Amino acid sequence: MRLFALGAFMASISAISALQIDLNDLDTIKDAASKTAYGSMLWYSGNETGQIPGSFPEKWWEGSALFMSLILYWHYTGDSQYNDLIVQGMQWQAGNGDYMPSNYSSYLGNDDQFFWGCAAMTAAEVNFPEDDNENAYSWLSLAQGVFNSQIARWDNQHCGGGLRWQLYPYQAGYVMKNSISNGGLFQLAARLARYTTNDTYADWATKIWDWSASSPLLDTKTWNVADSTDLNDNCTTQGNNQWSYNYGTYLIGAAYMYNYTEKAEWKTAVDGLLGKLLDTFFPDQYGGGKVFAEFLCEAKELCNYNEILFKGIVSSWLTFVSLIVPETYDQIYPKLQTSAQAAALSCSGMDNNTCGVRWYESKWDGWVGMEEQIIATDILSSVLVSEKKVAPLSSTTGGNSTSNPNAGTSTGSNDNNSEKPITAGDKAGAAILTVTFVTLWGGLMAWMVLGGPM
Repeated sequence: MRLFALGAFMASISAISALQIDLNDLDTIKDAASKTAYGSMLWYSGNETGQIPGSFPEKWWEGSALFMSLILYWHYTGDSQYNDLIVQGMQWQAGNGDYMPSNYSSYLGNDDQFFWGCAAMTAAEVNFPEDDNENAYSWLSLAQGVFNSQIARWDNQHCGGGLRWQLYPYQAGYVMKNSISNGGLFQLAARLARYTTNDTYADWATKIWDWSASSPLLDTKTWNVADSTDLNDNCTTQGNNQWSYNYGTYLIGAAYMYNYTEKAEWKTAVDGLLGKLLDTFFPDQYGGGKVFAEFLCEAKELCNYNEILFKGIVSSWLTFVSLIVPETYDQIYPKLQTSAQAAALSCSGMDNNTCGVRWYESKWDGWVGMEEQIIATDILSSVLVSEKKVAPLSSTTGGNSTSNPNAGTSTGSNDNNSEKPITAGDKAGAAILTVTFVTLWGGLMAWMVLGGPM
């Protein structure tokens, strides 16, 4: 539980001014976003002497969430003060051009790797400055490297296809196939198809979508997106916890496919998923249907580090959906505005604009962390889209990132560095982390089912 005692104490005795934004004055939103972005960087030490750029050892994937947030902050505000740190961190963690760095690759999941590929894809689509070092990877090639390494793991032997959640048999999630891994690869394939105009990526996107729809993960009649399914019962059942990022990743992928192909089936998918996401995650009981809420964990104060980040990332994805499928803009943008207003009011903590988790309370809720600052930056940046209605770029509309279709393969690497072999120590450490996670998660889910908000 991340409700700090000091935070609760401060909340009880202090009346601190929240960030003030005027939805009709974008300069006030930029000023607020500058404060939340600064707050997120207070938790980052990768640029300090003796530290590892881009590294968050116990939650490695969150580096991608931080950098993606700051990339979009730069895109919408023009503030470049963090750009060099972003470039440094994203290159440092790139592994062999596939975001499988040797220090972490023994315990990563497909979803962890995807989020770094998503950050690189975002950088390519907004022409974020490239690293001018001759040995550096282009943003596009990094996204391609993630794609190439993941399609090599496509598992036709179990459940007729799909990606497993985890990569190695000693990880508990190895026997699961989940929405964020498969939806993430679908999204990445769709975005690569649009950027490169290479139909190989579009074919893969269709393949992943079709498999997802044939599994318990994605219901194309009700538009329910389940969290996971299990190989032990041949993927016939589902873990149906409702998380916004599962909906968001399939939604944005469908939006890119509609933009690229103009096929009506993808517009149907966009409409179905968008309607379900907005109905589910802007609930009437938390914010009157106007404020983004990760309701499964927020109401009971149970959100872990990962879950706090979901709605911030999805806010950014919704913004891109509104740009590449303009018919959705009027449906999405008002929800982003009211969420941004509530999020700004939550940033009144610790006498330094510390932000909270439960935006619908429109005040600081006592939570403190990098994740809270990231999601506030995400939603504040998103509403700035009204000033800069520029769709994500592609190679035909001004995108200048260099393609490497073989990235992440033995023939596509920029250097000769190889990943270290997985040692017994790696396996033991990963096993301990996995057992701990599964034990805590199992207890949490049992509690939520028996007494939680569902």
